[in-house]
Amino acid sequence: MSEPRIKKILPRSLLGRSMMILVTPVLIIQAFTTFMFFDRHWDTVTERMAFALAGEVAIIADRYEKDPSPQSVEMVTGYVSEYLDVDVRFEPGAAITQKQPHYVFWAKIVADSLSHALDEKLRKPHNITLSIPEKWLEIDIQLDNGVLHVSAPIRRLFSSSSYIFLLWMIGSSIMMLVIAIIFMRNQIRPIRKLAVAAERFGKGQDVLFLKPSGAREVRAATRAFLTMKERLDRQIQQRTSMLAGVSHDLRTPLTRIKIELEMMGEREDVSNLKQDLEDMERMIDAYLEFVRGEGDEELQRVDLKDFTNGVVDGMLRSDHNIHCNIEEGVSIMLRPVAFQRCLNNLIGNALKYAENVWVDGFKTQQNTVLILIEDDGPGVDAQHYEDLFRPFFRLETSRNKKTGGIGLGLPIAQDIVNGHGGDISLDKGSKGGLRVRIELPL
Repeated sequence: MSEPRIKKILPRSLLGRSMMILVTPVLIIQAFTTFMFFDRHWDTVTERMAFALAGEVAIIADRYEKDPSPQSVEMVTGYVSEYLDVDVRFEPGAAITQKQPHYVFWAKIVADSLSHALDEKLRKPHNITLSIPEKWLEIDIQLDNGVLHVSAPIRRLFSSSSYIFLLWMIGSSIMMLVIAIIFMRNQIRPIRKLAVAAERFGKGQDVLFLKPSGAREVRAATRAFLTMKERLDRQIQQRTSMLAGVSHDLRTPLTRIKIELEMMGEREDVSNLKQDLEDMERMIDAYLEFVRGEGDEELQRVDLKDFTNGVVDGMLRSDHNIHCNIEEGVSIMLRPVAFQRCLNNLIGNALKYAENVWVDGFKTQQNTVLILIEDDGPGVDAQHYEDLFRPFFRLETSRNKKTGGIGLGLPIAQDIVNGHGGDISLDKGSKGGLRVRIELPL
């Protein structure tokens, strides 16, 4: 099933989702506040200032129409320049041509408001020109006896509260976002440390000093993890001590029995007892190897090609062929003894049922190492792939006590691979037999 579209655009990290939860409501509120501000306050103030300027222009135009004499024009020009912050120039006998200037959104609103006010106050043809860079506006009015040119600063139509509001809104948003990021990063840092510690512990690596910190819930999770780790470490130590004792207690009587059998001579019943004794030792070794795990072996960085070639060289047989193809220059952190045991089990298992075994290894695009062990044997039905990783499980038709062991080879390999933080699976190989896929993190 494909992932919902909304999940594809959501942030993947906890920090990203936390910021989205914090920022989204603020952005919605600010967008609503901005809309209300421009729809109510800014539009209202602009309309009132436009009507005030239009009223002044109407008075000036009326005065020029009633008395266009030079003395009257000079007097009116001086008054409006001194007291109204407006420059006036009259051009007798001239005519204007209608223009359709193009403005940005907010400039068009201002121009339309002023034009609407002039239509109500003056009712004469006019042109309006806004020069945003020069912060100046020009109004050309067609009078009966000429054209009246009125120039005024653009601040006559704007309120400074608009700029103050926008700067305050943007500045406060940026400040709040920075503070939120700092606090959220501090809250998420303990979670990241806990995730790293859990990943290292899952791979069998040493967990660095982890101190409970952060929010109360994060501290509780960290303490629970540390308690779990202590219990598991204690159980592993107890299991190791118990196995050491069991190994000693079992091998001592077995050794005495072997000595007694050697002293009995060569008889058929003695030979059968010796065979039974060898089977017992083999089973005990398999049991101990399975429950021993990886022990206290430390991780080491090894070259995958050299390491795998060394394992294969030690398993070459005259009647079998092992084809090894490992990518050059791939180094990985491994427990050499444990992983050698893993490869020995897998390759040895393939050699029991096939004439040829192929071992390939390479680095993937997902920053992992993929190891493939494939044979040309009879293979296994897909329905039994999962069963083969169950301890003591055997396929009776192809694996018996003499050829297939006691069913612990794959479980031991799986335990070692999982202990390295990797994954192991089975599928049908291209050569007709079984293929084992091992994927390990770099």
